[in-house]
Amino acid sequence: MRKTKSARAATALMLSVSVAAGMMADIARGFAETTADKRFQWRDGAEVYSKVCGYCHEGQVGPRILGRELPPEYIRAIVRNGNRAMPAFRPSEMNDESLGKLAEYIQRN
Repeated sequence: MRKTKSARAATALMLSVSVAAGMMADIARGFAETTADKRFQWRDGAEVYSKVCGYCHEGQVGPRILGRELPPEYIRAIVRNGNRAMPAFRPSEMNDESLGKLAEYIQRN
């Protein structure tokens, strides 16, 4: 049975999103590994968000997370464990202090 144009387009879109999510996870993981080795410290949660999260969550890849008053515990759980296309960030990639700053920033904004 042949696929319709819309079925092929949907398959191509899902494949593109999956590839993009994988690439962004690799980029974020690589960035985090290089900064973790230098004992890098983020200034604040806004900087963490703009450098790590904003690429996907402001670019139509992941859902918008600012302005939703998400609880910090929820944010920490999702960042550490991942969810769907969202990769998990290990403590070596984003330390607990940076994650705390990020969670507070997302909750307030």
